[in-house]
Amino acid sequence: MEVDAGIALFFQLFGKRWTGQIVSVLAAGPAHFASLCRAIPGISERMLSDRLTELAAADLIVREVDEGPPLRVSYRLTEAGTALEPALDELAQWARTHLPETGGPADR
Repeated sequence: MEVDAGIALFFQLFGKRWTGQIVSVLAAGPAHFASLCRAIPGISERMLSDRLTELAAADLIVREVDEGPPLRVSYRLTEAGTALEPALDELAQWARTHLPETGGPADR
């Protein structure tokens, strides 16, 4: 028996900390970098930048520049990113039902 190739591919990206949270925030609509930082407590600017770059490379988000002034950068989900919303909703519901609220890795 082997792991499904699709599952392995999915968790290559979504197994990284913060990736799911970023996509979840962007599911509500486009957001600027600073807004994403505020929406995801604990993420550093460097980590957010790295994860956004990975998500853009995977064609799940688009980086859009508003020349301003002031120059502002926003991010939004692509069609492929938006297609993840039902699965993320199901995962969130499963977690609320089956995982303890304080269930961080250090708490288990």
